[in-house]
Amino acid sequence: MIKRCFLSPLALYLCALFPLLTIAQQPGSPNAAQPQQTPQGMGVSTGTALVSTTRRTVGVVDAKAPKVFEDVTARTALASFKHHSGSAQKDYIVETTSGGVALFDYDNDGLPDIYLLNGSTMAAERGKEKPPRAALYRNLGNWKFEDVTEKAGVANERWGMGVTVGDYDNDGFADIYVGNFGVSRLYRNNGNGTFTDVAAKLGVARKGWSTGASFGDYDGDGRLDLFVPGYVELDMNNLPPSPADAVKPGQIAQNFCQFRGVPVMCGPRGLKGETDTLYHQKADGTFEDVSDKSGVNDSTRYYGFTSVWVRVNEDNLLDLIVVNDSTPKQLYINKGDGTFEEVGYPSGVALNENGREQAGMGLATGDYDNDGLVDFHITNFSDDSNTLYHNDGEGNFTDVTFQAGLGEPTIPFLGWGTEFLDFDADGWKDVIVANGHVYPAVDKQQWGTSYAQQLLLFRNTPNPDPKQAERGIRKFERVGAAPGSGLADAWASRGLAVCDLDGDGRLDVVVNNMDSAPTLLRNTTPAQNHWLRLRLVGDPARKSPRDATGATVYVTTGKLRQRADVISGGSYSSQSDPCLFFGLGAATKIDRLEVKWPNGSTEVFDVPAVDKSLTLTEGKGVKQ
Repeated sequence: MIKRCFLSPLALYLCALFPLLTIAQQPGSPNAAQPQQTPQGMGVSTGTALVSTTRRTVGVVDAKAPKVFEDVTARTALASFKHHSGSAQKDYIVETTSGGVALFDYDNDGLPDIYLLNGSTMAAERGKEKPPRAALYRNLGNWKFEDVTEKAGVANERWGMGVTVGDYDNDGFADIYVGNFGVSRLYRNNGNGTFTDVAAKLGVARKGWSTGASFGDYDGDGRLDLFVPGYVELDMNNLPPSPADAVKPGQIAQNFCQFRGVPVMCGPRGLKGETDTLYHQKADGTFEDVSDKSGVNDSTRYYGFTSVWVRVNEDNLLDLIVVNDSTPKQLYINKGDGTFEEVGYPSGVALNENGREQAGMGLATGDYDNDGLVDFHITNFSDDSNTLYHNDGEGNFTDVTFQAGLGEPTIPFLGWGTEFLDFDADGWKDVIVANGHVYPAVDKQQWGTSYAQQLLLFRNTPNPDPKQAERGIRKFERVGAAPGSGLADAWASRGLAVCDLDGDGRLDVVVNNMDSAPTLLRNTTPAQNHWLRLRLVGDPARKSPRDATGATVYVTTGKLRQRADVISGGSYSSQSDPCLFFGLGAATKIDRLEVKWPNGSTEVFDVPAVDKSLTLTEGKGVKQ
């Protein structure tokens, strides 16, 4: 979401002076002069207000492009699920952000399952109708799925915003944390196909507007802790102005929040943000709120959307990145004593290369250039590009978005879920982005964008400049959308998650779409490259969480050394498969596989074969 205003008396006065309520943001090229900005809190747009008779976000196909993804949703039980979030016209900000998705193996049968969050309605929040339910689909194999929501007890029936997965109790079964608008849930996996909400019992039933949480053992005690970002303090009994009222007789347009002169829902700017919450897990399995004393409470009340624990500076401690909407991003470096230092500005991730805040939504975390350091790709609002931060080492990041080819193509899109994924298994991580606007009214305007938008897929390629290529600088190229393929259709998408659903060595994609069915995309890329899928099992007796969240794996084939991390959360308030996938290209054997476990210890494994799914257990070797 981008910068909208709740009109206080001062804001109403300013609106009379600035009727378009436009904050100027990044123009169409990284070197263009920056327009003058209006006062903080008045914002609506992240870039120059362009006029275009062509929609660049829908209906763009290439007849010569190969089909990369096939939409198989209609052939599965997922076709019966419909996401529902508020009114069709989206009068309030709470109606526009729901839709996380999680891919994980809840029953340990070796097949990744699918959990889709649902939204709610104003009437349901007021107890006047039954709220929509989330859905858990058990993977039966061969693209067959069974709805087991009621049996499992994970319907949620609250305004679901974000979902993350972690085995918090180290019993070998993955648990689910759901960030809600209202009261959040922690579903404990009972190990028999059912779940129990233990959030209140364990002290993590966070109230307010919770979004994309992340599990991680930040203090190295072998027990997963939990970070939950907060978004906006929204009082259902004192809502900001609705754009639906703007057309009523006697109303003045300037009294309503606007986007390019069109009345729209308000927020987040002008609305009060929430603080964030860090829950430390105690030895008895309950959690305590250590947000203040750890230094990650976000007293600035930025609008938090997505978070991830990951090793940023290679000191064996998990650090924390938080992507915020319309406010600076935060990077917390773990000091090893239970506290953190926020280094968003000095590290280079707080702002883009022009020194400007962006409307951050989603977060991809991975080593896209295979230099052994973790990088970040962040999605933003339309009229602005997404942002690629390259890790330069020693805690420094550089915005290389336009140099890498991810700038101009993303400007008309409003991005949400994103992941690094090696869709063609060539050993280099590509980028995928789910898109969709928040204002249905954009379809009535000539702004070059649309409400429903196509997915974006970018292939990671060698840099065409030999000097740049010699320095290891990569380039991303947009993959064309073949007519009738999964890249050709458009949705108002939100959450996105990635995994190999059918075990064929090709990564598939699930997208949760606003007010419609989800999208299940089967990877149809020619299976000409080799691959390896790894499930990691840590040893709590050695101070590693059993699900190995926070572990880092390095795979070497010839001159290529890849890195992947076991991550909880990310994308946009979603969870991709916790198992790690490595594309190997033409390599038929692994020269070296090294695991840095969450406790900081390192272990080398012998890999018997490729094109396999393997389990690596700390201290116990490899199991097929």
